[in-house]
Amino acid sequence: MGWKSKGLESNAKSFVTKKWTLLLCVGCFCAGMLFSDRMWTVPEAEDKVVSLETGVKDERLKLVTEGCDPIQKDVKRGSKNILGEVSKTHNAIQTLDKTISNLEMELAAARAMQESIINGSPISDGLKIPESSGKRKYLMVVGINTAFSSRKRRDSVRATWMPQGEERKKLEEEKGVVMRFVIGHSATSGGILDRAIEAEDRKHGDILRLEHVEGYLELSAKTKTYFATAAALWDADFYVKVDDDVHVNIATLGATLARHRSKPRVYIGCMKSGPVLAQKGVRYHEPEYWKFGEEGNKYFRHATGQLYAISKDLASYISINQHVLHKYANEDVSLGSWFIGLDVDHIDDRRLCCGTTAA
Repeated sequence: MGWKSKGLESNAKSFVTKKWTLLLCVGCFCAGMLFSDRMWTVPEAEDKVVSLETGVKDERLKLVTEGCDPIQKDVKRGSKNILGEVSKTHNAIQTLDKTISNLEMELAAARAMQESIINGSPISDGLKIPESSGKRKYLMVVGINTAFSSRKRRDSVRATWMPQGEERKKLEEEKGVVMRFVIGHSATSGGILDRAIEAEDRKHGDILRLEHVEGYLELSAKTKTYFATAAALWDADFYVKVDDDVHVNIATLGATLARHRSKPRVYIGCMKSGPVLAQKGVRYHEPEYWKFGEEGNKYFRHATGQLYAISKDLASYISINQHVLHKYANEDVSLGSWFIGLDVDHIDDRRLCCGTTAA
């Protein structure tokens, strides 16, 4: 009996254990099915969301893409319109600049005449503004720097490259080239030197008298007065300064300058950069040498004094600011210094160097 009862108890425990095992398996299976359904449902939902978002993006992209061509066309039209307006504005500014420049030159001429009247000095024929000055446009005004003692040089120029009489007038009218010898007055106004120049001018009619007292150390002041006077008398594209011992090929010079007509501020010449001479007693001594740095330094680049040209705007600038422009000992250095800090196009043309075929 004892063993039988123990066997029954053992079988009962085994049956219970199998029963619970079966239930546990069924429960695990159900739980697994439930878990599997949830795992597969979430990605499907996410796919729907992603698909929906992608569709929205595609729609947006489609809208932007469809609108690209019209926008580009509008931009192109707008760009053309803007470029057209910019071109018109640029032309209007150029016209305005030209008008202002003309008014400034007229004002400078009026000031020069007023100063002559106030000082009581007679107004020379060269300072009287021609009636056609506001209408006639010239290519260049060539001022030949000369002195009282240079009569032979002037005659040499007249006999070689400077036309006389009707030929000179024809050159002015047809080619727009004005040529004059440039000279001021002697320290003794109305003296024998002045009378000799006046007689020479009555004979040839090719001398421009400046309100300036002649002197070698006053060349910077003479250059400044020449450009101011020439700009007031003649409306030209260029104003040239040349020494009376230089023979010029006018046709070559005119062709050279004509190539730079479109540039507003031009400074043309044989550019150099010589040493600053601090030693006293030597030729071309520079009293203000200390302004150029250490001893032995060189000047800034500038055109040689024998021959150079400047455009109308620069001549007007000199005319308007002549009372505040600093003068150095050498006139070519002075001219170069007046353009430092300005937006000026420096043109180094070696054909304008002395000893070449162009000059």
